[in-house]
Amino acid sequence: MVNIDTVYQKVLAFANKEQRGYITPQEFNLYANQAQLEILNQYFYDLDQFGRLNGNNTEYSDMLNLIQEKLSELEVRLVGETVAGNIYNHRDIRDIYRLGSVINSENGVEIEEVNNSEWYEMRSSKLTQPRVNRPVYVNRIDGLNIYPEIPRIDISYIKRPRNVSWGYVVINDTALYDPSISVAFELHEMEEIELVYKILKFAGLSMKREDLMRGSQGLEILQVQQEKK
Repeated sequence: MVNIDTVYQKVLAFANKEQRGYITPQEFNLYANQAQLEILNQYFYDLDQFGRLNGNNTEYSDMLNLIQEKLSELEVRLVGETVAGNIYNHRDIRDIYRLGSVINSENGVEIEEVNNSEWYEMRSSKLTQPRVNRPVYVNRIDGLNIYPEIPRIDISYIKRPRNVSWGYVVINDTALYDPSISVAFELHEMEEIELVYKILKFAGLSMKREDLMRGSQGLEILQVQQEKK
């Protein structure tokens, strides 16, 4: 996790330098949540991009490992989930952000995701129809439709991070940090600097301060380049 007060103080120190502007707690919380989701979405983009490259390249392999390590902070595993008929209603799990693997609890076989068109083609032939050792699922509105029927599954997913909040109490007209009502970032601690730069970028856009926006964007790009070396 990343301490939210540490990030806020660094953001304020940078934004207030040369009187570039003050960022209120309410504004900071808004930018912070946007920055957290932007970083999370970038993980999936990077996984796709690096996954397309030569798997024997140690440099890219290390990057994939690094991204997986960061995602592990938000990974949830549910074991032995009950399937009603052939439907697992994962819609009741409110914090799912990106579905991961779905596995048959009884034999450890991973259940492959297919779309509706692929499912209709598969069931049209005895040779391609799903079997216990070759199960599939279709992610529909009512949940995961699993074929053939499987009583229990193990499921993993990346959860949506909690909305962060720099909580405070007002004393003598000054907002003072209150950790008891604050919510920290659920990202890996390595993302602290990235969060600062992204929040500053959003603040620059909001305040129409091109110097702040461009400066933070440049620092953000430099940080990403250094991390990917």
